[in-house]
Amino acid sequence: MLGQGLPHPLGATLLPGGGVNFALVAPRAEAVELCLFDAAGRQEQQRLRLAHCTDGVWHGLLPGARAGLVYGWRVHGPWSPHDGHRFNPAKLLLDPYAREVVGRYRGEDVSLGHVPGQPDARDPRDNAAVALKARVTAPMPPLATPRPRIAAADRVLYELHPKGHTMRHPDVPPAHRGRYAGLAEPAVLDHLQRLGVTSLSLMPVQHRADEARLQTLGLANYWGYSPIGWFAPEARYASDGGSPMAEFRALAEAVHARGMELVIDVVFNHSAETDELGPTLSLRGIDNALYYRLRADDPAFYENWTGCGNCLDFSEPRVVQLAMDALRHWVTELGVDGFRFDLGPVLGRGPGGGFDARAPFLAACLQDPVLSQALLIAEPWDIGPGGYQLGAFPPGWLEWNDRFRDTQRAFWLHRAVGRGDFAHRLTGSSGEFAHDGRAPTASVNFITAHDGFNLRDLLSYDQRHNEANGEHNRDGHAHNLSHNQGVEGDTQGADVLARRRRFARVLLAALMCSQGTPMLLAGDELGHTQRGNNNAYCQDNATTWIDWAGADEALIDFTARLAALRRRAAPLRRARWWPPTPAAGERGIDWLAPEGQAMTPADWARGDAHALAIRFGGEAGKGDWLLLANAGEAPAPFVLPPGDWHLHLASEDEGATQPRPLAGRETLPPGSLWVAGPRD
Repeated sequence: MLGQGLPHPLGATLLPGGGVNFALVAPRAEAVELCLFDAAGRQEQQRLRLAHCTDGVWHGLLPGARAGLVYGWRVHGPWSPHDGHRFNPAKLLLDPYAREVVGRYRGEDVSLGHVPGQPDARDPRDNAAVALKARVTAPMPPLATPRPRIAAADRVLYELHPKGHTMRHPDVPPAHRGRYAGLAEPAVLDHLQRLGVTSLSLMPVQHRADEARLQTLGLANYWGYSPIGWFAPEARYASDGGSPMAEFRALAEAVHARGMELVIDVVFNHSAETDELGPTLSLRGIDNALYYRLRADDPAFYENWTGCGNCLDFSEPRVVQLAMDALRHWVTELGVDGFRFDLGPVLGRGPGGGFDARAPFLAACLQDPVLSQALLIAEPWDIGPGGYQLGAFPPGWLEWNDRFRDTQRAFWLHRAVGRGDFAHRLTGSSGEFAHDGRAPTASVNFITAHDGFNLRDLLSYDQRHNEANGEHNRDGHAHNLSHNQGVEGDTQGADVLARRRRFARVLLAALMCSQGTPMLLAGDELGHTQRGNNNAYCQDNATTWIDWAGADEALIDFTARLAALRRRAAPLRRARWWPPTPAAGERGIDWLAPEGQAMTPADWARGDAHALAIRFGGEAGKGDWLLLANAGEAPAPFVLPPGDWHLHLASEDEGATQPRPLAGRETLPPGSLWVAGPRD
């Protein structure tokens, strides 16, 4: 029944004249079988051997096949784990190019390639009844809504979870809560626009397989960092019986209709097959030695530079191709505008394992006519050798800046860093990013992210409280630079609560008034708490579901005012580096001590001083802006530079700051930030 077909494109391709072309990369395989199933994926109905292999790609044409066909692969070859080979035709395998995944991995040991408890022995049990399968899909129509084009200086990211954001949203219909459709609801998008968000940054939506260990505990990999289907939108966020592709695409259209970008967190650094004791779901059984980095001393084991049991080998061209093809699919078919790359250095490691900004994948992205126009954001660290690479990605990339996070926390909550560190982070982290033509906007600034304490908990807990994760509170970061303001956890103490609210406002103000690309964490603007859990990756419950009913409306208003101020005060979001010594007629920055004089080297060196003023030169005719910061424990008197200054923001004000002209001398309360500029 199978014709010869073509070795490209990879995966299952519906042909205009009818039929489906199948192509699978498995150069070390001895034989490959295409297995066809009923529509529900429960019964194997036919097994067809591919007779043709070109350059390591097995291929065949199935005449008459149509969209909706469910299939999987069986791949024959040697079982020799210590040589890196784990072929097992008893295990049905998911096509890594699957556009839609049928079924869910539930941790069954029949999905192990080896005999349970005997890692060197091949398991003869057939897993087809429970294995993940692929469904052939038709191409999506062109996007109906033009993509927005957000200027780098205007971008405001907002990281959210595709389920938890709407599970408790009162204005989202119950059937849409926790779904792609819920995020597209007007009430959800209205809120984001009120906050000045330009770019939604979704946590992973690639199809995942939860670790068996978590499932045994009754938990799930809720965050989604356990991918197995890199092309397929996660089916759990689609309606029951609906098309994940169509519903995700509808979300993208709704976001674009509001003039916002859609960014997704993608996980190419590892797969859900975990370590050598993990299941054989896809790549491990297709060609283990091709797709994964194996230990040189014993290829039965995996390099674990991700902390997740394995890592993909991006020194292999076929791995680069898999990622590139998947990314283009998300852009062209599904409407995505950009990507945040989890554990980004893994993608830039060469044959020897070292990171190289000119690595094949990074070079391929920047030359690709589709991906070079997408927003590319790296998490610039992994746990491999030389894994911390902040500032090392090539021009065209943005990077999460954890040093901005730590400096702001240390400066405002502990006075553990000085004014120089604060100033460096406030103005784009030039030490990391001012090279090779990169701009300050390459720094993605954040106070909190999904990983770690959220904002309310940062100010409510000194210690992590992760007992619910089932790891005896050993998981998650122990060093958080948090400050509970005198009471661990919830309290009714009015003074403690007032301090927490005050520090929440000043941290948000520091974020939104800094040069770079600001990122807000969903729920921070309304005071959501995770009860001290700073690693809630497996908590698919009220711990992580945003508490809209308990929203702090005053904090939402404050955040919205910050965004409006950032839009108005162009120097605060400048996309170019401030000149160290401005040329004639060029505006720059004046760094001023509270006493009014220019900061001297001795002033910068003082470790006991945490107040300063920054004057930002505005464009001709638009006026200068002034930022006053006092992280000290006592009020700080300031002598203001000459000018007609009007106060636009005082972080100690819980309500809207009443605009007023400033005198030549002003006193800032402890732990506060002011922004002054031209009259309204």
